[in-house]
Amino acid sequence: QVQLVESGGGLVQAGGSLRLSCAASGSIFSIGAMGWYRHFPGKQRELVAAITSGGSTNYADSVKGRFTISRDNAKNTVYLQMNSLKPEDTAVYYCAARPHYRSTFDYWGQGTQVTVSS
Repeated sequence: QVQLVESGGGLVQAGGSLRLSCAASGSIFSIGAMGWYRHFPGKQRELVAAITSGGSTNYADSVKGRFTISRDNAKNTVYLQMNSLKPEDTAVYYCAARPHYRSTFDYWGQGTQVTVSS
């Protein structure tokens, strides 16, 4: 099992920045990729960014050039630096982990609210 704890959400004005953190514990040796998803009310959860154990990254088109995902393996922590935030980025953000042997993100954090005011 893997436990994920997010932090860093909050309220920010449009154009501002926030950094989300996600600390992993438990069977961390099993983690292949980690990612950030977000959930808008009434919609399905969407992938924002992901990073593999080797450091390869991918981003949703809507956040490319504004968000950066990074990973500190020594601290078992993944970060999401969010710059130039827009009101449409307002959502609950979830950290997720995908085991090496799986193709899906099986472990989830509790979520952290990000609110961007106009």
